[in-house]
Amino acid sequence: MLSCRPLPIAMAVWVQGARNLLIKVGAVNVGVLTGIRVVEMAGIGPGPFCGMLLADMGADVIRVDRIDQIDRGINFPSKYDLLNRNKRSIAIDLKSSQGLEAVKELIKKSDVLIEGFRPGAMEKLGLGPDVCLGLNPKLAYGRMTGWGQDGSLSRAAGHDLNFIALTGVLDSIGKPGEPPTIPLNLIGDFGGGALYLAMGLLAAVIEAQRSGEGQVVDAAIVDGVSSLMTMQYSLKQMGQWSDNRGTNLIDGGAPFYNVYETSDGLYVSIAPVEGRFYGEMLSRIGLGHEELPRQNDSKGWAKLNSRFAEIFKSRTRDEWCQLLEGTDACFAPVLTTAEYASHPHSIDREAFVEIDGVTNPSPAPRFSRTPSRVTRVPPEIGQDTAEVLKDWGIADEQVDALRAANVINN
Repeated sequence: MLSCRPLPIAMAVWVQGARNLLIKVGAVNVGVLTGIRVVEMAGIGPGPFCGMLLADMGADVIRVDRIDQIDRGINFPSKYDLLNRNKRSIAIDLKSSQGLEAVKELIKKSDVLIEGFRPGAMEKLGLGPDVCLGLNPKLAYGRMTGWGQDGSLSRAAGHDLNFIALTGVLDSIGKPGEPPTIPLNLIGDFGGGALYLAMGLLAAVIEAQRSGEGQVVDAAIVDGVSSLMTMQYSLKQMGQWSDNRGTNLIDGGAPFYNVYETSDGLYVSIAPVEGRFYGEMLSRIGLGHEELPRQNDSKGWAKLNSRFAEIFKSRTRDEWCQLLEGTDACFAPVLTTAEYASHPHSIDREAFVEIDGVTNPSPAPRFSRTPSRVTRVPPEIGQDTAEVLKDWGIADEQVDALRAANVINN
């Protein structure tokens, strides 16, 4: 049986490090997307995360930074900017005709372009879809926005919280009678945004290999988030989902799909939705023979919730782990991120890798023949400019001319 007691941090780091000794930092990416070239226009959040996913899988992702943004004025060391791992960075003056032409040369040689600006911004730069697809007819042109390329809100500013608010997701998260709970930006930025963009781009690349024609991938976070809610829409139309948050099967309403405090002030989660798993949990926590309301009778949920809260408060989190972890009771302790990094299951799965003293979540998903690796630390802005231009076939004399005109930084 597993234990939720994490390894000492020093031991966990040693084990993770020992398992990743073969990783050569700075090596060329090798993976399932080896040979795919990506131009990523520098941005924040979901665009860079999408680029990271492709880079983790072996794509040669070139982040195009603006030369006038090298001094960002914030204390954010690049080594911790993990969304830029496995990429290379060029810094270039996009306001100059020479700089614009250099970027166009890269786009001609790329399979994918990622941009996350407001609608119309790339067109103003002279790098809109019509221009880029004219240069490279097979290009998958990825556009990452919150509201989409059109619609009444398309030109408005916004962030993850706004996007999940509009789509009904935020209203669905929280306790009854309380304001909605603000989740991490996993749902909007990274789930409904970056992951859908990555899926769309890969699909477009595959289709272009067949048809010889590229296309625009319009990845709006509001669209992706609505897609993620497909099951909830199904349940609601069947009369099995209420708009009253915190009262449904998987939103904290059901006592058997919930989180409970333990005697040491920590928390555990239980989720035995299926009857056989629910029965096992009841048996293991000592309620197997107690007269209780039926599992799926929502009228009895308040009583069940109170009884479960009383039971779980009677032992520490570690004691519950010893009893329930690794069984079919559908149980897991509520750990901090640091605790998970040193948990035995995390160690077994090699879920983290330490590069240059920085802990990275390992790439996902996993491939049996062409595994993904973290081979490059996040670059300083523009540190790879000359190397990238040379690797992508830009003539030395052109690079020298760009450098002499202060269009590139090195």
